[in-house]
Amino acid sequence: MRPAPSRKFLLASPAHFLALGCGSGLAPKAPGTFGTLFAWGSFLLFRPYCSDALLLGLFAAAYLLGIWIIDITGRALGDPDHGSIVWDEIVPFWLVLLLTPDTFFWQLAAFMLFRYFDITKPQPARYFDTHVKNGFGVMADDLVAAGYTLLALALVKIALS
Repeated sequence: MRPAPSRKFLLASPAHFLALGCGSGLAPKAPGTFGTLFAWGSFLLFRPYCSDALLLGLFAAAYLLGIWIIDITGRALGDPDHGSIVWDEIVPFWLVLLLTPDTFFWQLAAFMLFRYFDITKPQPARYFDTHVKNGFGVMADDLVAAGYTLLALALVKIALS
């Protein structure tokens, strides 16, 4: 992996700032995990002020915006899926949290499962990761990880019922 971009790069463009997760992607190790932690913390801050419908609309817009800003930032970094780009973790994890029971342990389970599926990239996430080298592909593989996370959480909930 290429070295993390500088703070100057982060602040050079709103696209870079968002794609790098407001700076969380500059973590020297495990930037994807830091980006997901940023998603969790930021979700807890804005969740009380928004309805589910509003959040779904905002998340859809953030997803589409992500395709564009990741494309811009990836080209500027010379790597379409540079490790410091974490918007692709943030937006899908916001969706996971919206659909997860509102308790610490369910959210922790969601965090751990999302990181697992994001790292292991089960199909079709692996296809997007290896064959679609642009903003769409970068966002899509994490959306698949979110889907697997929600499926796993649903199965755990059924098993506990």
